Amino acid sequence: MTDLTKLSAAALADKLSSREVSSVEATRAHLDRIAAVDADVHAFLHVNGHALDVAADIDRRRADGEDLGPLAGVPLAIKDVLVTTDMPSTSGSKILEGYMSPYDATVVARSRAAGLVPLGKTNMDEFAMGSSTEHSAYGPTRNPWDLSRIPGGSGGGSAAAVAAFQAPLALGSDTGGSIRQPAHVTGTVGIKPTYGGVSRYGAIALASSLDQVGPVTRTVLDAGLLHDVIGGHDPHDSTSLAHEWPSFAAAAREGATGEVLKGLKVGVIRELPDSGFQAGVSESFRAALAAMEAQGAEIVEISAPHFEYGVAAYYLILPAEASSNLAKFDSVRFGLRVDVPGGTVEDVMAATREAGFGDEVKRRIILGTYALSAGYYDAYYGSAQKVRTLIQRDFADAFSQVDVVATPSAPTTAFKLGEKIDDPLQMYLNDVTTIPANLAGVPGISIPSGLAAEDGLPVGIQFLAPAHEDARLYRVGAALESLLVDSWGGPLLDRAPALGANGGAR
Repeated sequence: MTDLTKLSAAALADKLSSREVSSVEATRAHLDRIAAVDADVHAFLHVNGHALDVAADIDRRRADGEDLGPLAGVPLAIKDVLVTTDMPSTSGSKILEGYMSPYDATVVARSRAAGLVPLGKTNMDEFAMGSSTEHSAYGPTRNPWDLSRIPGGSGGGSAAAVAAFQAPLALGSDTGGSIRQPAHVTGTVGIKPTYGGVSRYGAIALASSLDQVGPVTRTVLDAGLLHDVIGGHDPHDSTSLAHEWPSFAAAAREGATGEVLKGLKVGVIRELPDSGFQAGVSESFRAALAAMEAQGAEIVEISAPHFEYGVAAYYLILPAEASSNLAKFDSVRFGLRVDVPGGTVEDVMAATREAGFGDEVKRRIILGTYALSAGYYDAYYGSAQKVRTLIQRDFADAFSQVDVVATPSAPTTAFKLGEKIDDPLQMYLNDVTTIPANLAGVPGISIPSGLAAEDGLPVGIQFLAPAHEDARLYRVGAALESLLVDSWGGPLLDRAPALGANGGAR
């Protein structure tokens, strides 16, 4: 592994700006890293064959004196849920195998305009349905900390690529924790922005009222730099907020001074029991809170009585919206078509969806269609939406008392591949702490908080803030990150044992 792949995006951007390093050199180093380790990790579904050409163009423009963005020339990995014109967009599904989009997702277009270099498309649970990336139609991704374990999901490919030093930055999507939970189990940083703060245009929809695109990185500052590029109003997205956003990178730099922790009120949820969490996760969470308290933060116990119903409500709302969104994969308009000699359109459609969708997608379509069916709408979907409103009220009450709410980012460290694949309910419970933010539309961040004593695997702490207060999360996250990295004597990812310095499994 070269030193270039170990640099943060901010540090690499400084070297590119000063022309100490070229974008071609940085891109080649990351492509070489992908070639060396991705047979083990399987973070990528497609590697961009034109990445070096894009990098060379950035170098030429910089040499010509063009004023480029702060991340110009930095490589970027893209979750396969985001459509791209020059690479296949499959959303991890056989039904879209080889599909080429006629347009770029807005976040991809903005990344290109800012001079970032797309390295490729990352693996994911099919149509973002899963918490382990085991539901990808193209095989699972493996955790760089332990190749026998999951990297989280649905965005395990993006998190694993960043953790394995295959990319300094990645784009992900978060419907119920699909950025933050992978960050927790891979020792990376993941942000779910305020709903509507980042365009969803060109993100293949799972649940339209829950989905949000966001950054996956190794540092809070890097996340802020990428968020500054992809955020802001988009007229192509009817749910996009017409809101003036501050610089998130500036907020992260402000937070790194540590001053933000003095007098900060951090809410801890009374109803979130320790009994459901791995001991090492709880210990790391309490240690992080103690570190903040030592710097002047106030830890306040708050009540959020309806959070315990979040998972149940979510797994009615999400399948209902998914069953509607996935109806367009009908063998007629685009994607896979399975011919049925002598069959009707309905026969072809049924055969195509049977062959093209995986078990988890079928499970959720059936559940969602049932929840929306006549006679059951009010009992299931309607009731779930009422619970969603109660959770939103819990957040409003909480933020009238505290500045941020803190929770562990997930209940356990990375579990073994195959351990929960046949137990959907246990898989769904991985998102117990992340789901409420999506139901309420508030922003959340997960940052590494240490290693669990039992297994030496990374865990994360999550902070939640009121809607539109994403910058607050960057300040708080960067402040705690600075404290913890100093106490560890260096970045947590430097301790990842699974991949050797020259690539390949140890």
